[in-house]
This record gives sequence, structure tokens and C-alpha cells, in this order.
Amino acid sequence: MKSKRKIALSVMLIAGLLAGCVNKGGDSVSSPGSSSAPKDEKVKLTFWRNSGNDAENSAYDKLVASFNESHPNIKVEMSPIPYADYDTKLRTSIASGNPPDIMAIDGPNMASYAQAGALQPLTAFFKKDGNLEDIPESTIATYTYKNEIYMAPLTESSIAMFYNKKLFEARGIPLPSKNPEEPWTWDQVLEAAKKVNDPGNGVYGIDPAQGFGNAGGTAYFKYPIIWQFGGEVMSADGTTSKGYLDKPETKKALQFFSDLYNKDKVSSLEYPPDPFPNGQLAITIDGSWSLANYADKFPNFKLGVDYDIAPLPKVVTQAVANGSWSLAISSKSKNADAAWQFVNWVTGQEGSKIYCSITKDIPARYSVAKEFPELNEYPKNIFVVQNQKFGRPRPITPIFPQMSEAVNKMIEEVTISGRNIDAAVSDAINKIDKAYADLPQK
Repeated sequence: MKSKRKIALSVMLIAGLLAGCVNKGGDSVSSPGSSSAPKDEKVKLTFWRNSGNDAENSAYDKLVASFNESHPNIKVEMSPIPYADYDTKLRTSIASGNPPDIMAIDGPNMASYAQAGALQPLTAFFKKDGNLEDIPESTIATYTYKNEIYMAPLTESSIAMFYNKKLFEARGIPLPSKNPEEPWTWDQVLEAAKKVNDPGNGVYGIDPAQGFGNAGGTAYFKYPIIWQFGGEVMSADGTTSKGYLDKPETKKALQFFSDLYNKDKVSSLEYPPDPFPNGQLAITIDGSWSLANYADKFPNFKLGVDYDIAPLPKVVTQAVANGSWSLAISSKSKNADAAWQFVNWVTGQEGSKIYCSITKDIPARYSVAKEFPELNEYPKNIFVVQNQKFGRPRPITPIFPQMSEAVNKMIEEVTISGRNIDAAVSDAINKIDKAYADLPQK
């Protein structure tokens, strides 16, 4: 769930609004092979997705056209919806009982929809012909809630450590390894940041997590730091933060993060525009999408000459957040089997290769990633290997928006306001656990 991909948290899912889509009475959940349409009649499917950039829109146009041509008995009607309106329109359609057959949903929001009964379980479909072994287990876990798979992944994104090569060399700092499985420790990163840090001359040591923005950015960039220290945010079942957010390892990560700004002073609450490509920031944690951005907007800032990339730092473990926009089938769809044919084709090997050849995104499937030489070579192999081997779901919980807001506020209070870590953590846990307790139960 990145800048280009709008990693910002979508509008908070309102539990009461979604409650209207829960299966009741005689409603049944479809299984593979089910369809209400006669065999000789063309099945029409509605497909809603958030409107993306030009490459994403072009890729989906091609996928839908290709699928319709190769499946004469199925017609998919796609509706791209502006990102700002997407969640509200989708939730309203679900609450009114008239959702699209197929819908795109950002990974962290999956549990909210699944908890409300809005999504068709896909586990049986995947086991039938979804080629599960071609997808990293951690990626499948991102789309699994209460032992059911609810979404089919198409792409992934990832983040890594970008560093100014010339600044490092000028300070005599040994360059990090380019091996995705040989990361620096955070202590090594801090040592390098201290050597390069020179705020008086407009050079800052490190932006460790893309500053302070919305809760979605916090979840994507800052949770990995907690995991790297051995900490946690929530329980595996997504019901509580008590015993997880208050782990000693989590608090150690928070203290380290705060110290970058307040004790070591190698990070700043405010940076000038585009500090990294302009040579004003020595180290930044950024995403795979920035490679194209730098090449396009800063052509004189060259990879291998001016900057390089290394895997994310670690303390006790390597970790990176996974999960992106993926496809789900409505529990109200009367043609779940046909809908799965489309979802499986788009997110399968053929569709994924088409999509990623146009968007240049990282495929979720092993087999597709292997087909693109650039994904198996530096620098993109760093993002791919990290995601495949060290990817972790952000907490899978129906209160993801509330949880993220609470954790975001906690980090801001500790880092910006200097609040006591124990007090800030305790307040965050109370907010998160209350949000779950207030959740309408099915």
C-alpha cells in the first residue's frame, strides 16, 4: 500500500456503513463453479478500481480488452473512479446492496471489508487453480483474514536505503553492500549519518521514514523500524496492541527513532524541497518508484555516480512492509466463478506480465519477477528480494485506520513533543483496544 501508489491511508472505513453488506438469512457464499447465468448467456461483470497514473490506466485498459476478447462468454465492464472518491463510493455501493462484482482494495483495508461480510472468500478458488505456490507466503498472509484469503495480489512495492555516494566518499565512509541480504545495522547508519551531518551548510544526515505525514505513510515507512528492532504493533489476530506495542523492543525502536531528531540531531523535522537529489540529504529511506522519478526529474543525479541503494537496515531482523492494491470479489456477486476467471487471469502469470511490462511495477508472483531481467539485477533486485524474503503484512485488523492513527500520533508525540514513551504507548494501546471493542460484531 507508496507515493505513486497513494500509500496514504484511504478514508476511514465506517463500520456501521459496511454492516449492511453482511450475509444474512438465506444469502449464500459462492464456491468455485457457481454462477447464476445460463451457460449459453454472456455473463456481464462490473469492475471498479481507483484511477491511477497513465501507465496503470493503460495497463488495465489492455488487460480488460484482452480478457474480453479471449473470453467471449464474459464481458467485464470497468469503471475507473478518481482516488479521492473511490472509498466513499465503494462503501456506499456495498451498504446499499449494489456493489460491483469485482473491486480493487488497498491491502491494509481488506480486513475491514472482510469483517463486514462484503468480500467473497477466495481460498477455495486459489486452491483450485490460483497457483498459490507462486506467491510469497507473506504476501498471501497480507490478504488473509480469519484463515480465508480475500484478495488476489497483482503487484508489490518496497522501500530501501538510498545514500549519497559522493558525500559518503568525501567523508571516507565505507559504502554499504548491494547484497539484499547483507544490510547495515541501524548503528552503522547512525554512525554514517553523524559523519555527514552538517546542518550549518545545509546537509542533513538522514530522513529515516519520509518525515511526518499521514497515518498511511507511518504504517508503510515506520512499522518496519519497529519490526527491525524485534518489536510489534498488534497481535497476529489483529485484536489488541497490549503486549505488543508495549514490548521493550518496540519502545527501544521508538527511542532510537526519537533520538535521531532530538539527541543525535541527524534528522530534521523540516527539509528543503527535494533534499536528496539536490545533495542536501545524505541518507533517505525511499521507495522503488523513486528510481523513475529521479531519472525523469533529476537527470543529472545519476545512480551509481551520485547515489546508490542498499537494503533496509536491521537490528535483530530484516523486515519491510508489503501489500498493495489488489482485487477482490463481492460476496453479493451472482457470478463468482466468472469473476474469479477475470481476477485469476489478471493477477496470474499472463496478466501480471502484461501489467508490469507497462507499469514497471514489481510483480507479486515469483515466476513473473523472474521474467524481467532488470528485476533480477541491481538495484531493483534489492526491492524484489526484500519483499519476497523479508516482507511482512501491516497489522491485519478491521480497525486498521484507527490503529494507524493512534500509532502515528504516538510517534509524533514521542519525537516532536518529547512525550514520555511509556505514557504515549499506553494511550495508543487504550485507543486501539477501545476501537476494537467498539467494533460491531458479525
